[in-house]
This record gives sequence, structure tokens and C-alpha cells, in this order.
Amino acid sequence: MQDKILLAHGSGGKLGHDLVEKSFLQALSNPLLARLDDSAVFNLKGRLAFTTDSYVVSPIFFPGGDIGKLAVCGTVNDLAMAGAKPLYLSLAFIIEEGLPQDELKQIVDSIHKAAEEAGVKIVTGDTKVVHRGAADKIFVNTAGIGLIPKGVNISGSNARPGDKVILSGTIGDHGIAVMSKREGFRFSTELKSDCAPLGKLVAQVLKASRKVHVLRDPTRGGLATTLNELARQSKVSIRIEEEKIVVREEVLGACEMLGLDPLYVANEGKLIAIVAPEDAETVLRAMRRNRYGREAAIIGEVREENPGRVVMRTRMGASRIVDMLVGDLLPRIC
Repeated sequence: MQDKILLAHGSGGKLGHDLVEKSFLQALSNPLLARLDDSAVFNLKGRLAFTTDSYVVSPIFFPGGDIGKLAVCGTVNDLAMAGAKPLYLSLAFIIEEGLPQDELKQIVDSIHKAAEEAGVKIVTGDTKVVHRGAADKIFVNTAGIGLIPKGVNISGSNARPGDKVILSGTIGDHGIAVMSKREGFRFSTELKSDCAPLGKLVAQVLKASRKVHVLRDPTRGGLATTLNELARQSKVSIRIEEEKIVVREEVLGACEMLGLDPLYVANEGKLIAIVAPEDAETVLRAMRRNRYGREAAIIGEVREENPGRVVMRTRMGASRIVDMLVGDLLPRIC
């Protein structure tokens, strides 16, 4: 049984210490984590962003990523959407008894690679093991701290009439990639999750313009729900153009088969930027210079009338109201 996680690994005894040392410290070690104190201690000056999230995706491995990469990228991106430079993450595992240790190693290695790319350090963490059947293999909880540069004021309540809405790329990739693995779908080409850390993309955008009013990553509930949230927060309306929104053929095909609207399917490596109109093209060019923004496009604008409403001009020239998602379209997607 030594190749699987046992309840004793969560007891705080020798097996627990061995798990921390061999599975986590070897892959994620840095001076702050290596002290193994109950809290990480560090110095910061300026405005901070702080976030937390939990990840329960099923299956835990999917095309383009796994629960470990997802946990790092999701938390880094939440910090970045506040305009912050992500710095430090905490990492806590709830592991079901019986999880193969090679699967845990694969997840931790993925965490290490994602953290390296994002430029963040894992500085504290925790591990608990529960009885077989009390969880679904592994759940991950993270928290993150980032530093907001001077002069940056990003909020979902900052959208103004006349602002342009920029989307950094295709939509629906993550949700359909996870569903394809879960349900055993096959495509003519491999569809991968867009799971990616966006901190460096945001840094490029903020370097190009300080007239970025809103940043948000359209995760659960997809593009449609996120735009509705922003319209309500800012008390404005948002009008988007269907022909400007890029959806991969594989995603469209899967959505048609499942009766889904790609506007509501989750993303994990895309962002929405709402920008003053005079800087929209500058921000667009900055996005396209980053590999995670090469397909960026201006997809709409902010308006004053009918606050709280999102309207889409269809390819046929008609207009349709885009409501917020009701219910759980794709459960266990992140």
C-alpha cells in the first residue's frame, strides 16, 4: 500500500512528514516554505490583493491540464484581475485514501511548472487525508497574495459608457475539454483546456495603458455570466458583436451536440478587459504580443441605457438579450 495515500499520511506522524518532505518540499521548495513554520513571514509594501479558491474538478486530469495546474492558474488569475502582480500562494490538499502516489506526484509537478511560469512561490500549505469515499480523489484549496502597482485601480464597478470590451481569445475551450474527458468524446483534432497563468499578460496590458478600468476572467458561467456581473456592478449596459467572438469548431460541435451555448461555457485562460476607447487599440496590440492574447479582439462596448443588461448583435443582424446563467450548466468544471 506504500504506493497509495493512506489515512496515516494525514495523521501528522512519520508518514505525514515523509509525504510533505518527499512529495511537496522536493518539488516546491523555496526559503519561505522550507522553514516549515505554521505561517510564512515576508515583507511587502504597498496595496495588496488577497484571494482564495477551492478546486474540485472532475476528472482531475484533462486535456491541457490537471487539478494542480488549474489551482495555480486560477488563483494567479484572480490576483491579476485586480491588477496585482501575483507573488505568494498557499496550497492545501484534501486527499482521499487510496489515491496513487504517482498521481499525486504528477499533480505536484504540474503545480511546480505552473508556479514557475507564473513567477509565484508556494510558501505555506496543509494536507488532510479522508476515508475512501469521503472525497473524490483530491480537492485543492489555494490562497494568494499579490502587490498592486501605484496608480492601478481595477474594479468590476469601473466600466464607463463608451469603453470598449476586449476579449483575449477563444471561448469555451476549458469547459468542453473537461467534458470531453469526462464523457469520452473524441474530436478530429485534440481540444485542450486553455488553463494558463495570465499575470504577465496583465502586466503587459497595464504597461501599455493606465486607462484599463475592468479586468475579469470569465470562468464558471462563461463570457455571458461575467459580462452580466460587470454590467450590474458598474450599472451600465454592454453590447457585444457575435461575429467578433471566436469559438473553435470543436467547441461549437460539442455545444451543438450537448445543447449548450458556448457563451456560458467555462474558460480558465482568458480575460475580459474594459478599456477607455482612446486606448483600446493600444491594449489590443499589447495583448496580441503575448502568447495568451494572440487571438484578442474588441468584441463590444459599454453603453449607458438599460443598465445591468447585456445585448448581443447576432451574425444575422438581429439583437438578443444575453442573460446570466441560471443553474449549474457544467458541474465540477474547476
